[in-house]
Amino acid sequence: MDPASLAGMGLSLVAIFVSMIMEGGNPASILLPAPIILVIFGTLGTAMAGGMLKDSLGLINLIKKAVLSKKVDGTEIIDVVVKLADRARREGLLALEDEAKKVDDPFLRKGLELAIDGTDSEEVREILEAEIDTKRKADKAGAKIFNDMGGFAPTIGIIGTVLGLVHVLENLSDPSTLGELIAGAFVATLFGVMTANVIWLPMANRLKRISELECEQMQLALEGVLAIQAGSNPRLVARKLRSLVPASAEQDKAA
Repeated sequence: MDPASLAGMGLSLVAIFVSMIMEGGNPASILLPAPIILVIFGTLGTAMAGGMLKDSLGLINLIKKAVLSKKVDGTEIIDVVVKLADRARREGLLALEDEAKKVDDPFLRKGLELAIDGTDSEEVREILEAEIDTKRKADKAGAKIFNDMGGFAPTIGIIGTVLGLVHVLENLSDPSTLGELIAGAFVATLFGVMTANVIWLPMANRLKRISELECEQMQLALEGVLAIQAGSNPRLVARKLRSLVPASAEQDKAA
């Protein structure tokens, strides 16, 4: 698991609460159930209203993906492809039939099966590129939900603040309670802005980044399958695929 998402959110929340304590505030004073419920469920409701039900039902899985996603390492695909290319060059493409079943990556396995079945290389490219495009669109739709929530949350927070101020005006006859009521009213705005910038928008960006890395890995697999199908020299296959991987990824693996 790549801990960047949890670490980043945790660091942001710690910074917020530590700064509050340093200024003499009490973190418990902003943990009010009413504004938290309004902001969280109001944001979820507006996001659902702006999309399809199937998109909203997948929120839990999207959150799990954003927080618990494994590190995407394209160099592992390269090593697998080079070994397969070496065997295919020595023994022929049909010799990979058993090896293809052992490949962990489902996209690479599908591409190898298409090649082994004798599918034309252009058709293999079209099928696999279509699958990459479909995944990219699905990932974009998932990230959009969190982007929308990041936009809605501050506004929902303002609604909560207005409701709180209405309650303040109802109690003008009791000046001793006004300070506490006004402070409580602004908690909704705080949670709206905080959840938008600490949770929802970072999750949207995280999902976009994960999608980019996964699509890049799928593109590596596609090029590898076509190179194997063409009977390319394994060394040339390795050089070609590594040229598609950022230098930083290669350095991370070496380290």
